[in-house]
Amino acid sequence: MTKMTALTCKEKHARNYVQLSLSLIPVKLCAVLIVSFIFPLVLQAQSWKTVENISPSDRALFDERKQTPRDTTIPYIPSEPYPFKPPYTAEEMGYRASEFPHMTRWSHVRAQVFGFITSTGYSDIGIMIGRTRQNGRDGLLGYIADTPPGEISHALIGIAAYPPALENFQQLWNTRRIDQDNPTRLDIAIYSPSLRKVRKMPPPRRDDRFPANAMTFDDSVGRDPWEQQWQLVGTDVLYETARYPNTRPVVTFNPQGRGFTDVDPSSIKLMGESYENYTEKNGVECWVLKATIDPKWLPNYKEKYLLYWLEKTTFFPLRMEKYDHDGNLMMIEVRHAAKENPALGNFGYATRTSIYWDIGQDLIGMASGDSHILRDWTKEEEDNYFSAEFMLREWMVVPLKTQLLPNGPKEFFLRPNLYPDKFPNHRNTQLPPEVERRYRAQEHAGHLVFDE
Repeated sequence: MTKMTALTCKEKHARNYVQLSLSLIPVKLCAVLIVSFIFPLVLQAQSWKTVENISPSDRALFDERKQTPRDTTIPYIPSEPYPFKPPYTAEEMGYRASEFPHMTRWSHVRAQVFGFITSTGYSDIGIMIGRTRQNGRDGLLGYIADTPPGEISHALIGIAAYPPALENFQQLWNTRRIDQDNPTRLDIAIYSPSLRKVRKMPPPRRDDRFPANAMTFDDSVGRDPWEQQWQLVGTDVLYETARYPNTRPVVTFNPQGRGFTDVDPSSIKLMGESYENYTEKNGVECWVLKATIDPKWLPNYKEKYLLYWLEKTTFFPLRMEKYDHDGNLMMIEVRHAAKENPALGNFGYATRTSIYWDIGQDLIGMASGDSHILRDWTKEEEDNYFSAEFMLREWMVVPLKTQLLPNGPKEFFLRPNLYPDKFPNHRNTQLPPEVERRYRAQEHAGHLVFDE
């Protein structure tokens, strides 16, 4: 009897153990779910770091000084010779970023696909074949050191190739080196083939948007680094910038004008194929800088400050956000880059695609470069090809082809990612309700969803 009772106790203990184990299954399952789903989200959230929490290796590259010695000849630039050596101040990072405005700082020709789309799906797309001339040495150094204030630093003539109604319409842009005594940035002349006349336009306000587009003139030709006060906000890793919709199965490029190549949009990398510093999943490590507009240089400017995501080694801007004087988000620009001038090394990157999202208008603009060919213009070619009189000839000096046009609104680029959780002390990503609704619909569908 005693043996039987002892056996029953063992059975009872075994039964209790089994019941306890079964009762713990949901707990174990929850733990698995937490590890499997929540932990990766925590890791992803930690891809951005405030300046107080940046890694020791990044801190070694950052010079925290806010005031540095000034140049004896040009008193508003740093005395250290450009392009500087590490560690970099936030201001020096801003100078390096200014190497890469949308209009590339070397002489070349390329086909430019540009356009916009509204929230109702109305779009306007065109192609302009541009030829550009850089004064002095390539890059920002040529702009600063080789061009006196008030003189032309960069000339562009664009001739329309599409749509047919605008064929041979032309624009001449002369970008000038500026300072406080020479504030005019841009001279524009246009040629109308129907009138056979060239008309000089008044200089535009630099912070005005292009007609029917989301980008401003300064978004195109660039802001000077000494017009902004720079602050390092932190670091981040970007995995997406310009986003193609799931309704666009292929993108066709014409590299250097040598022939068309079909590419899967999902294979397009942020910094191009030759870039060597991708992280896991083709991420790009970035410095994140805040640039506050200096009212001494730009009084009454519409933007109060901008946030830049700069690739860490080249300082190429992959993302930019603009905020107004009330701290509201005005616009987001995102880019794809490609090394188009390999002889310049890290300075040879150019913008392949820019997407501009004007928040207030919910207007999405695009500008994609193709068939990029370096040119070393002769003195005679510079004097002729970049004059207003030459536009009357309606001569496309270097005919270029491109097939980068989206095939209708269904293939237009997505609005950029918002990333509402990143750097909350410096960013306000609140959208107007109707814009928020369209953004969420886009994120769910994988392509633009339009209002009726």
